[in-house]
Amino acid sequence: MTATDTQFAQHLSTQRASAEEREAVLANPGFGNFFTDHTAVVDFRVDESGVGGWHDARLEPYGPIALDPAAAVLHYGQEIFEGMKAYRHADGSVWTFRADANAARLNRSAARLALPQLPEELFLESLRQLVSVDADWIPSGDGESLYLRPFMIATEAFLGVRPAREVSYRVIASPAGNYFGGEVKPVDIWVSRNYARAGRGGTGAAKAGGNYASSLAAQLEAEAHGCKQVLFLDQFNDNAVEELGGMNVFFVFRDGSLVTPALSGTILEGITRSSIIQLGRDRGLTVSERKITLDEWRDGVAGGDITEVFACGTAAVITPIGQLRDGDEFIGAAGTPAGEVTMSIRSQLLGIQTGTVEDTHGWLTRLV
Repeated sequence: MTATDTQFAQHLSTQRASAEEREAVLANPGFGNFFTDHTAVVDFRVDESGVGGWHDARLEPYGPIALDPAAAVLHYGQEIFEGMKAYRHADGSVWTFRADANAARLNRSAARLALPQLPEELFLESLRQLVSVDADWIPSGDGESLYLRPFMIATEAFLGVRPAREVSYRVIASPAGNYFGGEVKPVDIWVSRNYARAGRGGTGAAKAGGNYASSLAAQLEAEAHGCKQVLFLDQFNDNAVEELGGMNVFFVFRDGSLVTPALSGTILEGITRSSIIQLGRDRGLTVSERKITLDEWRDGVAGGDITEVFACGTAAVITPIGQLRDGDEFIGAAGTPAGEVTMSIRSQLLGIQTGTVEDTHGWLTRLV
Protein backbone atom coordinates (compact mmCIF):
# COMPACT_ATOMS: atom_id res chain seq x y z
CA MET A 1 0.00 0.00 0.00
CA THR A 2 1.42 3.38 -1.00
CA ALA A 3 0.93 6.70 0.79
CA THR A 4 -1.89 7.58 -1.63
CA ASP A 5 -3.59 4.18 -1.54
CA THR A 6 -5.70 4.63 1.59
CA GLN A 7 -8.89 2.78 0.75
CA PHE A 8 -10.28 1.13 3.88
CA ALA A 9 -12.53 -1.90 3.56
CA GLN A 10 -15.45 -1.68 5.98
CA HIS A 11 -16.34 -4.78 7.97
CA LEU A 12 -18.77 -3.12 10.33
CA SER A 13 -20.04 -4.58 13.57
CA THR A 14 -23.44 -6.25 13.64
CA GLN A 15 -23.53 -5.88 17.43
CA ARG A 16 -23.11 -2.17 18.01
CA ALA A 17 -24.03 -0.72 21.37
CA SER A 18 -27.61 0.50 21.51
CA ALA A 19 -28.38 4.21 21.85
CA GLU A 20 -29.38 3.58 25.46
CA GLU A 21 -26.13 1.72 26.26
CA ARG A 22 -24.09 4.43 24.61
CA GLU A 23 -25.85 7.26 26.43
CA ALA A 24 -25.31 5.50 29.76
CA VAL A 25 -21.57 5.43 29.08
CA LEU A 26 -21.45 9.04 27.87
CA ALA A 27 -23.17 10.23 31.04
CA ASN A 28 -20.02 9.35 32.98
CA PRO A 29 -17.27 8.15 30.62
CA GLY A 30 -14.29 8.44 32.96
CA PHE A 31 -11.01 7.89 31.12
CA GLY A 32 -10.09 4.74 29.20
CA ASN A 33 -12.93 2.68 30.64
CA PHE A 34 -15.15 2.18 27.59
CA PHE A 35 -14.49 1.71 23.89
CA THR A 36 -16.35 2.37 20.67
CA ASP A 37 -17.73 -0.26 18.31
CA HIS A 38 -14.87 -0.40 15.80
CA THR A 39 -11.13 -0.35 15.28
CA ALA A 40 -9.08 0.72 12.27
CA VAL A 41 -6.38 -1.73 11.19
CA VAL A 42 -3.55 -1.76 8.64
CA ASP A 43 -1.02 -4.61 8.40
CA PHE A 44 2.63 -4.55 7.37
CA ARG A 45 4.72 -7.37 5.99
CA VAL A 46 8.20 -7.80 4.56
CA ASP A 47 8.06 -10.15 1.57
CA GLU A 48 10.59 -12.79 0.48
CA SER A 49 12.55 -10.22 -1.51
CA GLY A 50 12.99 -8.08 1.59
CA VAL A 51 10.56 -5.35 0.52
CA GLY A 52 8.07 -4.20 3.14
CA GLY A 53 4.67 -2.62 2.59
CA TRP A 54 1.38 -1.75 4.25
CA HIS A 55 -1.72 -3.67 3.18
CA ASP A 56 -5.28 -4.68 4.08
CA ALA A 57 -6.48 -1.35 5.49
CA ARG A 58 -9.85 -1.98 7.09
CA LEU A 59 -12.40 -1.16 9.74
CA GLU A 60 -13.51 -4.09 11.84
CA PRO A 61 -15.51 -4.66 15.02
CA TYR A 62 -13.73 -3.79 18.24
CA GLY A 63 -12.63 -6.96 20.00
CA PRO A 64 -9.75 -9.17 21.11
CA ILE A 65 -6.64 -9.42 18.93
CA ALA A 66 -5.57 -12.95 17.96
CA LEU A 67 -1.81 -13.24 18.50
CA ASP A 68 0.53 -16.18 18.24
CA PRO A 69 2.14 -16.90 21.64
CA ALA A 70 5.51 -16.24 19.99
CA ALA A 71 4.51 -12.79 18.66
CA ALA A 72 7.48 -10.46 18.96
CA VAL A 73 5.57 -7.80 20.91
CA LEU A 74 5.02 -10.26 23.75
CA HIS A 75 8.71 -11.10 24.11
CA TYR A 76 10.73 -8.10 22.98
CA GLY A 77 8.34 -5.19 23.50
CA GLN A 78 8.31 -3.85 19.95
CA GLU A 79 5.36 -1.50 20.50
CA ILE A 80 4.63 2.21 20.19
CA PHE A 81 1.52 4.34 20.51
CA GLU A 82 0.05 7.82 20.28
CA GLY A 83 -2.64 9.67 22.20
CA MET A 84 -4.92 12.33 20.76
CA LYS A 85 -8.48 13.60 21.02
CA ALA A 86 -11.43 14.31 18.74
CA TYR A 87 -13.76 17.15 19.75
CA ARG A 88 -17.21 17.93 18.45
CA HIS A 89 -17.60 21.63 17.61
CA ALA A 90 -20.76 23.67 17.93
CA ASP A 91 -21.75 23.09 14.27
CA GLY A 92 -21.58 19.30 14.73
CA SER A 93 -18.28 18.83 12.89
CA VAL A 94 -15.52 16.78 14.52
CA TRP A 95 -11.91 17.92 14.70
CA THR A 96 -8.62 16.68 16.10
CA PHE A 97 -5.62 18.67 17.26
CA ARG A 98 -2.17 18.68 15.62
CA ALA A 99 -2.59 15.28 14.00
CA ASP A 100 0.43 15.92 11.77
CA ALA A 101 2.61 16.25 14.87
CA ASN A 102 1.27 12.95 16.22
CA ALA A 103 1.98 11.27 12.88
CA ALA A 104 5.54 12.59 12.90
CA ARG A 105 6.13 11.51 16.50
CA LEU A 106 4.75 8.04 15.77
CA ASN A 107 7.33 7.67 13.04
CA ARG A 108 10.15 8.93 15.30
CA SER A 109 9.10 6.34 17.85
CA ALA A 110 8.90 3.69 15.12
CA ALA A 111 12.46 4.45 14.02
CA ARG A 112 13.72 4.07 17.61
CA LEU A 113 11.90 0.74 18.11
CA ALA A 114 12.92 -0.60 14.65
CA LEU A 115 9.31 -0.57 13.40
CA PRO A 116 8.21 0.51 9.90
CA GLN A 117 7.35 4.09 9.00
CA LEU A 118 3.64 4.78 8.49
CA PRO A 119 2.73 7.31 5.77
CA GLU A 120 1.12 10.40 7.31
CA GLU A 121 -1.81 10.22 4.91
CA LEU A 122 -2.52 6.66 6.03
CA PHE A 123 -2.35 7.76 9.68
CA LEU A 124 -4.84 10.60 9.09
CA GLU A 125 -7.18 8.44 7.05
CA SER A 126 -7.29 5.80 9.78
CA LEU A 127 -8.53 8.47 12.19
CA ARG A 128 -11.14 9.75 9.74
CA GLN A 129 -12.43 6.27 9.02
CA LEU A 130 -12.82 5.29 12.66
CA VAL A 131 -14.36 8.56 13.83
CA SER A 132 -16.77 8.66 10.89
CA VAL A 133 -18.41 5.36 11.91
CA ASP A 134 -18.19 5.89 15.68
CA ALA A 135 -18.96 9.62 15.91
CA ASP A 136 -22.00 8.97 18.10
CA TRP A 137 -19.59 8.02 20.88
CA ILE A 138 -18.21 11.56 21.22
CA PRO A 139 -19.37 13.04 24.55
CA SER A 140 -20.56 16.65 24.66
CA GLY A 141 -19.74 17.68 28.24
CA ASP A 142 -17.34 20.50 29.06
CA GLY A 143 -13.78 19.34 28.38
CA GLU A 144 -14.93 15.91 27.20
CA SER A 145 -13.77 14.26 23.99
CA LEU A 146 -13.23 11.04 22.10
CA TYR A 147 -9.76 9.83 23.01
CA LEU A 148 -7.94 8.21 20.07
CA ARG A 149 -5.21 5.63 20.63
CA PRO A 150 -3.20 4.74 17.50
CA PHE A 151 -0.65 2.01 18.19
CA MET A 152 1.73 -0.32 16.38
CA ILE A 153 2.75 -3.80 17.51
CA ALA A 154 5.12 -6.46 16.17
CA THR A 155 3.00 -9.52 15.35
CA GLU A 156 5.51 -11.87 13.69
CA ALA A 157 5.83 -15.21 15.51
CA PHE A 158 9.50 -15.89 16.15
CA LEU A 159 11.95 -15.93 19.06
CA GLY A 160 15.05 -14.57 17.37
CA VAL A 161 16.20 -11.12 18.43
CA ARG A 162 15.72 -8.94 15.33
CA PRO A 163 13.12 -6.45 14.08
CA ALA A 164 9.82 -8.15 13.29
CA ARG A 165 8.83 -8.55 9.64
CA GLU A 166 5.10 -8.51 10.38
CA VAL A 167 3.48 -5.58 12.15
CA SER A 168 -0.05 -4.39 12.88
CA TYR A 169 -1.07 -0.73 13.13
CA ARG A 170 -4.40 -0.08 14.86
CA VAL A 171 -6.55 2.72 16.20
CA ILE A 172 -9.07 2.36 19.01
CA ALA A 173 -11.25 5.08 20.53
CA SER A 174 -12.63 5.74 24.00
CA PRO A 175 -15.06 8.44 25.18
CA ALA A 176 -13.20 10.52 27.75
CA GLY A 177 -14.13 12.78 30.61
CA ASN A 178 -11.65 14.98 32.46
CA TYR A 179 -8.54 12.99 33.41
CA PHE A 180 -8.36 13.97 37.09
CA GLY A 181 -12.12 14.46 37.53
CA GLY A 182 -14.53 17.22 36.65
CA GLU A 183 -13.07 20.06 38.72
CA VAL A 184 -9.67 21.46 37.75
CA LYS A 185 -7.65 21.66 40.94
CA PRO A 186 -3.96 21.27 41.77
CA VAL A 187 -2.60 17.75 42.20
CA ASP A 188 0.15 16.69 44.61
CA ILE A 189 3.28 15.09 43.17
CA TRP A 190 5.71 12.54 44.65
CA VAL A 191 9.43 12.79 43.88
CA SER A 192 10.84 9.43 42.82
CA ARG A 193 14.25 8.72 44.39
CA ASN A 194 14.32 4.97 43.73
CA TYR A 195 13.35 4.80 40.05
CA ALA A 196 14.21 6.41 36.72
CA ARG A 197 11.80 6.70 33.82
CA ALA A 198 14.49 6.45 31.12
CA GLY A 199 18.25 6.53 30.61
CA ARG A 200 20.50 8.25 28.12
CA GLY A 201 20.54 6.42 24.81
CA GLY A 202 17.34 4.59 25.77
CA THR A 203 13.78 5.02 24.58
CA GLY A 204 12.75 8.00 26.72
CA ALA A 205 12.09 10.22 23.69
CA ALA A 206 9.87 7.56 22.09
CA LYS A 207 6.25 6.98 23.02
CA ALA A 208 6.74 3.31 23.81
CA GLY A 209 4.83 1.14 26.24
CA GLY A 210 7.98 0.07 28.09
CA ASN A 211 8.56 3.62 29.30
CA TYR A 212 5.17 3.62 30.98
CA ALA A 213 5.62 0.13 32.39
CA SER A 214 8.84 1.27 34.06
CA SER A 215 6.99 4.20 35.67
CA LEU A 216 4.30 2.11 37.36
CA ALA A 217 6.25 1.02 40.44
CA ALA A 218 7.05 4.68 41.12
CA GLN A 219 3.41 5.60 40.52
CA LEU A 220 2.31 3.06 43.13
CA GLU A 221 4.82 4.60 45.53
CA ALA A 222 3.32 8.03 44.85
CA GLU A 223 -0.21 6.82 45.49
CA ALA A 224 0.88 5.19 48.74
CA HIS A 225 1.96 8.65 49.88
CA GLY A 226 -1.28 10.33 48.83
CA CYS A 227 0.00 11.81 45.57
CA LYS A 228 -1.65 11.71 42.15
CA GLN A 229 1.53 11.59 40.05
CA VAL A 230 5.25 10.94 40.27
CA LEU A 231 8.14 13.21 39.23
CA PHE A 232 11.30 11.72 37.74
CA LEU A 233 14.73 13.35 38.10
CA ASP A 234 18.08 12.90 36.39
CA GLN A 235 20.17 11.98 39.44
CA PHE A 236 23.37 12.15 37.36
CA ASN A 237 22.69 15.75 36.31
CA ASP A 238 22.16 17.67 39.57
CA ASN A 239 18.70 16.13 40.01
CA ALA A 240 17.44 17.93 36.94
CA VAL A 241 13.67 17.79 36.55
CA GLU A 242 12.63 15.51 33.69
CA GLU A 243 8.89 14.77 33.54
CA LEU A 244 6.02 13.11 35.33
CA GLY A 245 4.93 9.54 34.65
CA GLY A 246 2.95 10.71 31.63
CA MET A 247 3.17 14.52 31.44
CA ASN A 248 5.65 17.33 30.84
CA VAL A 249 6.25 20.09 33.41
CA PHE A 250 6.18 23.91 33.17
CA PHE A 251 7.19 26.64 35.62
CA VAL A 252 5.82 30.19 35.68
CA PHE A 253 8.28 32.72 37.12
CA ARG A 254 7.53 36.00 38.84
CA ASP A 255 9.13 37.95 35.98
CA GLY A 256 6.53 36.48 33.59
CA SER A 257 8.82 33.92 31.98
CA LEU A 258 7.82 30.33 31.29
CA VAL A 259 10.35 27.51 31.69
CA THR A 260 10.17 23.81 30.80
CA PRO A 261 12.95 21.19 30.95
CA ALA A 262 14.95 21.01 27.73
CA LEU A 263 14.56 17.86 25.64
CA SER A 264 17.52 15.65 26.41
CA GLY A 265 16.69 12.33 24.77
CA THR A 266 15.14 11.05 27.99
CA ILE A 267 12.08 13.35 27.88
CA LEU A 268 9.10 12.81 25.59
CA GLU A 269 8.49 15.68 23.19
CA GLY A 270 4.86 16.29 24.07
CA ILE A 271 2.46 17.75 21.51
CA THR A 272 0.75 19.73 24.28
CA ARG A 273 4.17 20.86 25.49
CA SER A 274 5.16 22.30 22.12
CA SER A 275 1.74 23.96 21.79
CA ILE A 276 2.11 25.69 25.16
CA ILE A 277 5.55 26.95 24.16
CA GLN A 278 4.01 28.54 21.07
CA LEU A 279 1.01 29.98 22.92
CA GLY A 280 3.32 31.43 25.56
CA ARG A 281 5.41 33.17 22.92
CA ASP A 282 2.23 34.42 21.23
CA ARG A 283 1.41 36.15 24.53
CA GLY A 284 4.79 37.84 24.62
CA LEU A 285 6.14 35.62 27.38
CA THR A 286 9.79 34.67 27.45
CA VAL A 287 9.73 30.89 27.07
CA SER A 288 12.86 28.90 27.86
CA GLU A 289 13.67 25.24 27.36
CA ARG A 290 16.51 24.65 29.80
CA LYS A 291 17.81 22.58 32.65
CA ILE A 292 15.91 23.20 35.88
CA THR A 293 16.88 21.32 39.03
CA LEU A 294 14.91 20.22 42.04
CA ASP A 295 16.94 22.72 44.13
CA GLU A 296 15.87 25.55 41.83
CA TRP A 297 12.24 24.42 42.15
CA ARG A 298 12.52 24.32 45.96
CA ASP A 299 14.32 27.66 46.26
CA GLY A 300 12.15 29.32 43.63
CA VAL A 301 8.92 28.43 45.40
CA ALA A 302 10.31 29.37 48.82
CA GLY A 303 11.60 32.72 47.58
CA GLY A 304 8.61 33.55 45.43
CA ASP A 305 10.47 33.49 42.10
CA ILE A 306 8.40 30.50 40.92
CA THR A 307 4.75 31.45 41.19
CA GLU A 308 3.02 28.55 39.40
CA VAL A 309 3.85 25.02 38.32
CA PHE A 310 1.74 22.89 36.00
CA ALA A 311 1.85 19.61 34.11
CA CYS A 312 0.58 19.01 30.59
CA GLY A 313 -0.29 16.14 28.29
CA THR A 314 -2.95 15.00 25.84
CA ALA A 315 -5.09 13.23 28.43
CA ALA A 316 -5.14 15.89 31.13
CA VAL A 317 -4.40 18.89 28.83
CA ILE A 318 -3.09 21.18 31.61
CA THR A 319 -3.17 20.30 35.31
CA PRO A 320 -1.91 22.67 38.02
CA ILE A 321 0.61 21.18 40.44
CA GLY A 322 0.01 21.92 44.11
CA GLN A 323 2.48 20.45 46.56
CA LEU A 324 5.61 18.48 45.72
CA ARG A 325 6.52 15.79 48.25
CA ASP A 326 10.14 14.64 48.47
CA GLY A 327 10.21 12.04 51.25
CA ASP A 328 9.31 13.94 54.40
CA GLU A 329 9.92 17.33 52.79
CA PHE A 330 7.16 19.38 51.17
CA ILE A 331 7.73 21.98 48.47
CA GLY A 332 4.88 24.44 48.16
CA ALA A 333 1.90 24.91 50.42
CA ALA A 334 -1.04 22.56 50.71
CA GLY A 335 -4.22 23.94 49.18
CA THR A 336 -2.42 26.33 46.84
CA PRO A 337 -5.01 27.38 44.21
CA ALA A 338 -4.49 27.00 40.47
CA GLY A 339 -2.48 29.92 39.05
CA GLU A 340 -3.82 32.60 36.74
CA VAL A 341 -1.33 31.95 33.93
CA THR A 342 -1.88 28.18 34.16
CA MET A 343 -5.64 28.48 33.87
CA SER A 344 -5.53 31.14 31.16
CA ILE A 345 -3.31 29.02 28.89
CA ARG A 346 -5.46 25.99 29.64
CA SER A 347 -8.61 27.88 28.68
CA GLN A 348 -7.02 29.11 25.44
CA LEU A 349 -5.73 25.68 24.48
CA LEU A 350 -9.05 23.95 25.17
CA GLY A 351 -10.82 26.75 23.31
CA ILE A 352 -8.74 26.10 20.20
CA GLN A 353 -9.37 22.36 20.45
CA THR A 354 -13.13 22.75 20.91
CA GLY A 355 -13.54 25.49 18.31
CA THR A 356 -14.45 28.39 20.60
CA VAL A 357 -11.09 30.17 20.17
CA GLU A 358 -9.59 30.99 16.78
CA ASP A 359 -7.00 28.51 15.53
CA THR A 360 -4.38 30.93 14.20
CA HIS A 361 -1.72 28.23 13.70
CA GLY A 362 -3.76 25.79 11.60
CA TRP A 363 -3.51 23.12 14.26
CA LEU A 364 -6.95 21.59 13.72
CA THR A 365 -7.76 18.79 11.28
CA ARG A 366 -11.37 18.02 10.41
CA LEU A 367 -12.28 14.34 10.71
CA VAL A 368 -16.04 14.43 10.11
